[in-house]
Amino acid sequence: MQLEKPKLFPRKKEFLWVMAILMVVISLRLYFQYDSYTNFISKPFYYTKATVLTAYEKSKHGKSYRVLKLKSDEGFTFYTTTHRKENFKHKRLRLQIFPNSSIGFTDYLGTFYVKSKIKHQEKITPSMKENLLQKVSLQHESKSLQDFYNAIFFATPLDKQLRESIAKLGVSHLVALSGFHLGILWAVVYGVLLLLYRPLQQAWFPYRHALFDVGMVAMAVLGFYVWFVDAPPSLLRSYAMVFVGWSVLLLGMELLSFTFLTTILLTLMALFPSLVVSLSFWFSVAGVFYIFLLLQYTKKSNKWVISFLFIPWGIFVLMLPVVHTFFGVTSYYQLFSPLLSLLFVPFYPLVILLHLLQLGDLFDDALLWLFSLPKESVEVYLPLWLMLGYVGLSIGAIWRKSLFYVVLLLASLYMFYLFIPIE
Repeated sequence: MQLEKPKLFPRKKEFLWVMAILMVVISLRLYFQYDSYTNFISKPFYYTKATVLTAYEKSKHGKSYRVLKLKSDEGFTFYTTTHRKENFKHKRLRLQIFPNSSIGFTDYLGTFYVKSKIKHQEKITPSMKENLLQKVSLQHESKSLQDFYNAIFFATPLDKQLRESIAKLGVSHLVALSGFHLGILWAVVYGVLLLLYRPLQQAWFPYRHALFDVGMVAMAVLGFYVWFVDAPPSLLRSYAMVFVGWSVLLLGMELLSFTFLTTILLTLMALFPSLVVSLSFWFSVAGVFYIFLLLQYTKKSNKWVISFLFIPWGIFVLMLPVVHTFFGVTSYYQLFSPLLSLLFVPFYPLVILLHLLQLGDLFDDALLWLFSLPKESVEVYLPLWLMLGYVGLSIGAIWRKSLFYVVLLLASLYMFYLFIPIE
């Protein structure tokens, strides 16, 4: 008989105390952020220095202008516009910005638009990241594929047309760096290091614990990677979960639990209050929640059935009501999303290796064909109140299996509503 692993919190009371403390910390952090926000919008103008993240051209009423996305030295990210025609790539700007009350508090925590005047600009030396972006781009003739690979490697933005094609395929989660990518990278890094470690361990230090030694190096590698790509919210959440999960495994405690997920969620919001308004962060949390929910009620099934059927298809179906509350793009090609997600698992490390070998264009024709498939789509949104009710039932399903089946039924019916036309 297998012994049950100890829980992260031995008693419910301890869990509630920790959650209460974290909620207090989050509230205080948001209070101080709000105080900074009110000071920010109260003054007629500020001077700041910022680095250009992206720059693209738009037109309105026959006049063209440039939209700049910048990150200031103070740490906030914002959009602004200019009629200047020069290339802003690899530029650092000194700007006069004009905040006002049209910038909401949630905008301030996330990304907002503000009018500005460019006072000075200076060329900056391309960083190591920029050089790597260039090396990847040189291996592809298509601009779309340059953007695609740089997005899945370095979390760079996609152009509008490619972003729409990927949304119609239902694989936006494969392009935006998240826990899915970090999980693959953890498996590859940990697996390769373990192969190198085992012979040395057997010959020189059999008393050492491989999970600790190899895991520590793997966590350092992944931590550097998350920092290198500017720590997108979903990737930051994933790294925290991997780190704590590794620590919990070392302690021999229960890993796949909702108390674990809740603790990580509130700890991250206490550390980074801006995550409260990050949609990508909440999508990431929802994805992990439904994985945990599926595993809770299918854990006695065959592991291959879980990995290749329950998880990819279950997550696709269960996330539909959540996703369609905010993004209405609907296409029949999205039904292939679970299959494409499975194929992405070997594809991702393989294309990393191919780019290191300067053979990154191997799948270019196939990818261009794939991206060209979806021609049309419709917009279908789920009302917010229905989504909140669905999420409420999902939370209740943690304790009642009957509610899990209700949630699964509702999500399945919604899938049929989206993809099967009713004459």
